[in-house]
Amino acid sequence: MSKQRETRERVLELIDELGVGDAIPSERQLGLDLSVSRLTVRAALDELVREGYLVRRRGAGTFVAEPKVAKGIDITSFSDDMRARGLTPASRTIDLRTIPAGARLGRILHVSPSEPVVAVKRLRLADGEPMAIELLHVRSSLVPGLTAADLEENSFYDLLTSRWEVTIVGGTQTVEPTVTNDEESAALGVPLHSPALLFERVTRAATADVVEYTSSTYRGDRYRLVTEIGVGGRALQPTSDIGLDQLANWS
Repeated sequence: MSKQRETRERVLELIDELGVGDAIPSERQLGLDLSVSRLTVRAALDELVREGYLVRRRGAGTFVAEPKVAKGIDITSFSDDMRARGLTPASRTIDLRTIPAGARLGRILHVSPSEPVVAVKRLRLADGEPMAIELLHVRSSLVPGLTAADLEENSFYDLLTSRWEVTIVGGTQTVEPTVTNDEESAALGVPLHSPALLFERVTRAATADVVEYTSSTYRGDRYRLVTEIGVGGRALQPTSDIGLDQLANWS
């Protein structure tokens, strides 16, 4: 095992003994305690910061970060995911407007380019902390009367079922690593070009009609993606639990 890898593991053991927000020893002190150079310590800490275990505060030091949120990749709402993990979910509607579908959205939603579509931008929070920024698109005719306040007070999936009697039965989802742009960085409270996860989801109702297309950018420092792998040629089966050193889910 390399010196840097060994140092990383030793610091991880130290993190396990500390609480969220606790300061870790200085690079100089860690070098003395672990009998390694300061450069080795710094490289190991840099890696742990990138992975979200530690956070640096300019002029203050390095501290134990909030744990990453584990999230499932099955079709569940952001609200249900957060509550299942003991967190209080919330949403802030940044923008809600009705627009023509256009060519690309029309293809995705299986409607004509002139079809009115409700486009919603939401900031998703857990315990008051920004977690993701979400762009939701749904046919206007499917959700008549939908307001910004509705989406701040309710899960979109709950609204679909209770108000419009639309039940999601399946869909497709892709996920890829990305970095935050100016707007996303400002909304999520992270530095520009921070690692993030981009989730894109298209869901279907029991009628086989496409219900929504949503793209969500999640903070990479708070999520890791975990799947359970199959053997003998069987398909990979996702667990009900995910998180990321590089990736996330939504609703």
